[in-house]
Amino acid sequence: MIRHLKSLLLIIIVISLGICIYYSFYMQPAEKQESIEYLSVGVAENVKLIIVYDNNPYDSRLKTAWGFSCIVNISNTLILFDTGGDPDILLYNMEMLNISVQSIQIIVLSHIHGDHVGGLFGVLSLNSNVTVYVLSSFPSDFKNEIKSYGCEVIEVSNATKVYNGVATTGELGNAIKEQSLIMNSTKGLIIVTGCAHPGIVNIAEKAKQLIGNDIYLVIGGFHLAGKSEDEISSIIQQLKDLGVQKVAPCHCSGDLARDMFKQEFGDDYIEVGVGSIIEIDC
Repeated sequence: MIRHLKSLLLIIIVISLGICIYYSFYMQPAEKQESIEYLSVGVAENVKLIIVYDNNPYDSRLKTAWGFSCIVNISNTLILFDTGGDPDILLYNMEMLNISVQSIQIIVLSHIHGDHVGGLFGVLSLNSNVTVYVLSSFPSDFKNEIKSYGCEVIEVSNATKVYNGVATTGELGNAIKEQSLIMNSTKGLIIVTGCAHPGIVNIAEKAKQLIGNDIYLVIGGFHLAGKSEDEISSIIQQLKDLGVQKVAPCHCSGDLARDMFKQEFGDDYIEVGVGSIIEIDC
């Protein structure tokens, strides 16, 4: 009886060991492979970024106001990322920069705050032949109002390809959901953020994880106004550790953060505000 029990126990041990070995050698590589799968988006060529709404001045002809909006021009395909807070100011600035509202083909909204979506319906009243990317978590009445203009509305939860070489990070963050835009240029990733509520480092990490390329430029609101020098220094170091080559903070980044980024990045710091134009591979 005891011999049989010992034999049975030995069999159980052998089977358990075999299962462990199987999972160690066969299952783990598959899991690792899944973790490094990248979002295939292609390469964005002839990238031009034009800030058309910001609270930081740059082009003296343009109006400043709290909020953010950026035109992303990929080989003459225009993507409007965020729409600022005031439609009149947005449309005025675009007109002064000779950007036709009718030439916009895609609109991506980072998050639901008024200083980022306030100009939307002013644009749609002049051009409804656009595809609008919103977060799935946006209020239903807001999404329905966009649809009432006859636009195609795409609700985003996960990382999504928007155009050749361009993707959204998908919904990030907890209390405030937000998406950022990623361009996969020949020089590396270009990340455009609205307010970076989920954390500018988290966004940069996510972009690198999604596309698998080095980060060339991070531009937009970094949400660092009111942060201490120690906090900002830590964030700067983390972005450098991620290999971020150039930075262009504006909107809600704060004067202290902008000064510190300028000091730390030197020639790789780009001073931007409303009317700034950055051309890459053009």
